[in-house]
Amino acid sequence: MHSWEGDPNQQPTREYGKVGPGSDLTPDRSIDPEAASWRILFAVIAGIVLAALVAAASARGMLPSIAQLLSKREKTQPVSPRAMLSSLDLAQLEKESAQNQAQILLDRAVNHHEGAIDQIQSKVSGWQGKIRLTPKLNSLITSAFDSRDLRLRAAAIDVDLAALNVARTPESVERLSHQAESGTQEERVWALWELGLLGNRGVERARALRALMSHLQDPNAEVRHWAVEGLAYVGTDDTIAPLLHAFHDDPSPVVRERAASSLAHSGMLTPEQRRTAIPKLLDYAEDASLDAQSHVWIYQALHDISGQNLPNESKEWRKWYYSTI
Repeated sequence: MHSWEGDPNQQPTREYGKVGPGSDLTPDRSIDPEAASWRILFAVIAGIVLAALVAAASARGMLPSIAQLLSKREKTQPVSPRAMLSSLDLAQLEKESAQNQAQILLDRAVNHHEGAIDQIQSKVSGWQGKIRLTPKLNSLITSAFDSRDLRLRAAAIDVDLAALNVARTPESVERLSHQAESGTQEERVWALWELGLLGNRGVERARALRALMSHLQDPNAEVRHWAVEGLAYVGTDDTIAPLLHAFHDDPSPVVRERAASSLAHSGMLTPEQRRTAIPKLLDYAEDASLDAQSHVWIYQALHDISGQNLPNESKEWRKWYYSTI
């Protein structure tokens, strides 16, 4: 996971791994609590703080203002490539360590340098086990996940898996699935995150989906939170219904917020996939059983998905939606 995860003030959309016997890789440290416990601790604390804020806001009648604060995001505007990697840049890059290559290219990709994503895709398999999640690389991955460009988000997934040294094998998915069941909370959280990344890259996707969805009813809210995050990054049509269900029914405001965010803008769903959630969100907007906070998130999601600036009134949104189909 990454530094923003668990903190809805940060734009995503993302956040956390040992390869067992038989792997041709060196041991994967991404789910070793000693390897990156600071990131997990940040996420857990942030989730607790969010839950406390929502509870306090509810008690004081402040839900709309709190929700607006938490959902406020800087909108990344599409930017034309400002520069192209030159042959001199590429020659210099070959002299750098794998760590520096990853950081340089991801920085260039985040800053819209043409060709940077292609370079990442061509080199990332060679970085496996040779790069690590330094604060700088972690920050760059987070920035990449903030982008509207799904190619850049996909490149960030590739870099993250390489830095976490997660083998893209069925054995990894099976091992992580078991870890999500029986590990410590820290290990379970990491396993769910990595299952989402592997599922997105097509590694035993159906198995990863089953594992993630099986934890949406877990008694531990933090585990449910990361099951939602994992589903958001798998990013297939099959993830939309469980994300909608989590948003409507989960008792934790943290989980509900992350599900709404996953449907609206974070994760790996395409704009077309997100749009399919609109009819159900319109139904939720008219559901009196949902609290005021959830209704604020519903309209925020509708705004993000559609790009429309309509009032928070279900009739207006229905009128707009039916005019487009």
